[in-house]
Amino acid sequence: MLLKVLTNMDRESFLPEVVSLTDIGSVGPKIQELGIPVHAIGMRPEFPGPLSIWRFIRRVRGLQPDLLQGWMYHGNLAAQFTNAFLPNPVPVLWNVRHSIYDLKNEKKMTAWMIRLGAKFSNKPSRILYNSKISASQHEALGYVSEKRVTIPNGFDTDIFSSSEEARLKIRQELGLSASSSLIGLIGRYHPMKDHGNFVRAASYISKTHPDIHFVLAGTDVDCKNTELTDLVKSQGLTSKFHLLGERNDINRLTASLDIASSSSFTEAFSNTIGEAMACEVPCVATNVGDSDWMVGDTGRLVPPRDPAALASACEDLLDIGLDGRKALGAKARERIINNFSINKIVSNYEALYSSLIN
Repeated sequence: MLLKVLTNMDRESFLPEVVSLTDIGSVGPKIQELGIPVHAIGMRPEFPGPLSIWRFIRRVRGLQPDLLQGWMYHGNLAAQFTNAFLPNPVPVLWNVRHSIYDLKNEKKMTAWMIRLGAKFSNKPSRILYNSKISASQHEALGYVSEKRVTIPNGFDTDIFSSSEEARLKIRQELGLSASSSLIGLIGRYHPMKDHGNFVRAASYISKTHPDIHFVLAGTDVDCKNTELTDLVKSQGLTSKFHLLGERNDINRLTASLDIASSSSFTEAFSNTIGEAMACEVPCVATNVGDSDWMVGDTGRLVPPRDPAALASACEDLLDIGLDGRKALGAKARERIINNFSINKIVSNYEALYSSLIN
């Protein structure tokens, strides 16, 4: 989302620079290709030393910013801390991009950062959330409610759009017939994504729709993941599942699906569901985070951790046929364009920045 905001930002009005606490990662080079400097501090994620902290402060001071935008918990607190060392403190904006249903589900360091953020949440000028649910959850933990601003994720409807060519080509690549139906789950392998829920739902679906196939993609979603492959095998679904790992053609893969699914038991604002909607693919998602706000009446919402309900909703969309799914998909894309297009979302960011600087 940071990359999408920077890609579409008005560069005549704003001159962004990115400071990464660790390295530049996989997104950093893409930001650099936009002509935007990316500075990597090289901190150790768990225990940053005093030298790296000072390096970060010195780097930010050298940029002479008009505004500091933190991005996620560590970045938010780093921006707030560093602001105290600037010759002339500037507005600080936090960006929270996570939902919390139970702190016990979080890593110890993440849970500690969340609690620490609550103690200092009166310091930033605004706290930006990408989800209404996330805002309420954080405020229940002590985040100052008066600072709240909600700007959801945005989607590039030029990159993510319907494609009959992608539909046919992906099936060819998977060795499937052109008439095969695909249900997809795009997302990294992480407990909150609840791949087990999806695999168990797939077992139900396969009994009523034996010709169905399931496509999964994302970090660690491949044949090397023995936990995932053992689960698929235990359900007798090895021949039905296509584990594709990380892909650089998610728009193409998404456009090939008949149904997109999210089986997570916690989310803030799902990128993959929004991208599928932009591709005119109807969605079945667990009713967590802001899925209801995003999906509306263009797909199906089910309770989390309920594979039977997830399966039943997918079967419902399969049973309405291709024309029925196309009609829902067209409504889904229209909903994204009207409410969550990237240009509209970036305009909201720019308006917020301008209100804090001027």
